[in-house]
Formats: sequence, C-alpha cells, structure tokens
Amino acid sequence: MNTQAARITGAALLAVLGIWAGAKVYSIRGAAPSQRGVAVPAGEASAPNSGDLAHAPEGAAPEGALPPAKIPDRLPQFSLEDRAGKATSIASFGGRSLIINFWATWCAPCRREIPLLETLHAEWAGRDMSVVGIAVDNRDKVLEFAGRFKIGYPLLMGEQDALDAATAFGVESPVFPFTVFTDRRGEVVALFVGELHRPQAELILSEVQNLNKDLVQLPAARRAIEEGLRALKPST
Repeated sequence: MNTQAARITGAALLAVLGIWAGAKVYSIRGAAPSQRGVAVPAGEASAPNSGDLAHAPEGAAPEGALPPAKIPDRLPQFSLEDRAGKATSIASFGGRSLIINFWATWCAPCRREIPLLETLHAEWAGRDMSVVGIAVDNRDKVLEFAGRFKIGYPLLMGEQDALDAATAFGVESPVFPFTVFTDRRGEVVALFVGELHRPQAELILSEVQNLNKDLVQLPAARRAIEEGLRALKPST
C-alpha cells in the first residue's frame, strides 16, 4: 500500500470511529429492551452504516439508568418539516395522546420498530392516539426510506433542528431509537430509550389511558410504569 493510500484509509477509519466516540445512553429506570439504542453525537445526521451498531459504545451509561437530565412534565414545543416540506408544529397534534418516536434511517433497531409502530398507530387511532415519527436525518434519505418501507403514520424530519427537539426532552446526547409517550393534555408520561416492544408499549399505554380517564395523577402513572418496566423480562 503506498503512502497516499495509507493516509486515505487511516483518515476514513478515524472518521468512522470519531462519529461514535463519547456518546451517552439515557433510559427510564427499569426499561429492558432487547437491544441498546444507537448513539449519535449532535450534528451528525445520516451517520455511516457501520454494521448498524446495535450496542452502545464502551463507557456509556448502563441500560436501566435514569437520565441525569430532567424529562419535562409537558410536551416541549417545536416545529419540523413534514413530508411535503411544510413546517409543522408538534402542537398541531394537540388533543391526542402521542407516541413520538425519534429515529434515523441508518439505525437497525429503528427499522425493527416500524411494524410495531404501524400496528400501534392503527390499533389506537380510534382512541385519540397517534404515532409521530421524528426522523433525525437527511430529508431525501428519509423520504426514500419512508416510501420503501411504506410508513403510514405522520413523519416530521430535520437534522440539527430535530436534534434540538430531542434535547428539549432532556436527551442531550441522543441515542436512537427513543420514544416519548404523552397523554391528551400534553403531559409527558414516559420516555423509553432503545428498541420498543409490544409488552413495554402496552404497559405504558395502559397508564396513558388511566391518565386520560383521570383515574391517576402523573406521578403515580410514572411510578407504575417504572415498576412495570422493571418487572418485565427483556424481549427476545
């Protein structure tokens, strides 16, 4: 290998390693997805598909740890482009409970979640519940991906502005996927980091329903979710 080729190879390896280095993993206590999320530092949308890493980098916080940043009590306000390129506020979904899924096209756990999110969107549509996907990625890649995988639920997308939206939920070093659950009043009920499975989704949604029916208060619902997630065994 000549000197120039060696330099090019070395630079490429350093670029790939640098993208993933130093990221942190945040998760609600007791959450036990079968795969860790994929970490990405701010400003690095459309990261290289380096084997679609399914495990957090060495040195990341363990699964099941509470995020050090405080999850907001209410849905933060932000606007991102929809599929047509129109700036759309998350407030436009007001009056409904939301399942807000942050994802990226290059993320393998994100791809595996799509069928479940499609099913949840269909099953809960009649109960004032909507799935909203937040794609933190290049617009052209998101549109091509959404068409190929036939994603039917609403999508918003962006790069740095979408990362800023993730930060508004207390996730300052994003790890994908992560999913936010809100009730009909816009209260943030849970933030689940990692690949979502039906048992975790049904547990959280049952507490969202209890909140919507005024059967519990937000602190009690969060405690019930925490205890329930702790009791669930990792999905396979």
